[in-house]
Amino acid sequence: MTDKEYLFKELKDLQGACEALKYSFEKCKKIDIKIEYTDEELSDIEAFTSRFVRISDIIIQKTLKILEKFDLEETLTVRDRIYLAEKKELIDSAEELIKIRELRNRIAHEYILSAAKHILEDTLKYTLVIFKCVNNIENYITKKYL
Repeated sequence: MTDKEYLFKELKDLQGACEALKYSFEKCKKIDIKIEYTDEELSDIEAFTSRFVRISDIIIQKTLKILEKFDLEETLTVRDRIYLAEKKELIDSAEELIKIRELRNRIAHEYILSAAKHILEDTLKYTLVIFKCVNNIENYITKKYL
């Protein structure tokens, strides 16, 4: 597999993760923000937040890292990688992606039942940022490497 084929394979994986997130987003945006949830709602929220964590990791730990290599740039920290992505206009705001990273960590370390209200609210909000980010990455890769 050539480097270019690898890049487009990773883009396809990112797009697939985005489609899965969109499915969960559509289900969960219909759930009212409240203190207690039904078992079915909790199951949907857990699937949604899990997909959110997965795609945020794909973006930050894989896609942005791969683009650094393709663009012959190198960062030392995740924060540096995020600021470089903002400079390339892959994301609108480094601060938003940092907030997504913080939310990802909160989801990974909190029991969903105890914080479902706040986690659902924040995940719904930042999923819209994820969708825009994926779109920006798609445009960047196709314009620069296709």
